[in-house]
Amino acid sequence: MEKYLAIPDGYMTVGELAKRMGTTVRTLQYYDRENLLKPSAESEGGRRLYTDKDMIRLHQILSLKSLGFSLEDIKKRLLSLDTPEDVANALAGQAADIEKQIRVLSETLADIKALREEVLQMKTVDFKRYAAIITNLQMKNEQYHLIKYLDDKTLEHCSSALDRESAAEIIETYKRLSRQAVEYQTAGVKPNSEKGIRFAEEFWIMIEKFTGGDMSLLPKLMEVETLAHTEETKGAFDIQSRTNANQFIGESLEAYFGKRGIDPFGMNSDKGEKK
Repeated sequence: MEKYLAIPDGYMTVGELAKRMGTTVRTLQYYDRENLLKPSAESEGGRRLYTDKDMIRLHQILSLKSLGFSLEDIKKRLLSLDTPEDVANALAGQAADIEKQIRVLSETLADIKALREEVLQMKTVDFKRYAAIITNLQMKNEQYHLIKYLDDKTLEHCSSALDRESAAEIIETYKRLSRQAVEYQTAGVKPNSEKGIRFAEEFWIMIEKFTGGDMSLLPKLMEVETLAHTEETKGAFDIQSRTNANQFIGESLEAYFGKRGIDPFGMNSDKGEKK
């Protein structure tokens, strides 16, 4: 590092750089110790001297730090600034990082607003239900708003029996089968046809995975699905499409149960009593 008796043109002290960039001398001293931003020169009296190039480097560092990157990550991301192309690439990288952060923040803001709307509709403070809504928002479950209708037993089952991976799989299966039900209904596929029976079998397997075999959860799930019709429709389907999907699902399941001899609620079909 060169040493100068006086501060030459084109150089600035650590205090001047800190003031121009809105940071502190202590921060710049820390970056120096961490080999993140070394001064380009030093005065005879030991004052650290920086150039405009150093200021551009500091801008990179501060931008990345504001996005939550650790110092180790920042060191790996810093590019050389020796040519116009180097500078352009560095700025392009900063822009991409900022755009990604904007997307993340936008999604987070949308989740917070959605949670606020659900909280306002609940009668009491219920952090378990809030947590379930947040989890489903993060999984992009478009039916997150129905969680407020679940009773404590069903909510407890969802929270304890289903991990994030299995819950996400069930959600994706439900969305896929819902779309398929609309397509079948539109195409005139009969619920009791071979296609309808295969569809119902896959749908029922999904239900069994969700309930863990506890069919006492079904009545509440059916009630929640009915309540969904009273709200403004959210997600990929409009009200008519949802109605068509539910009609096909219900009729195909009825045909499937009859063909397989399944009694989903554990009732004796002749006496109407539980077995």
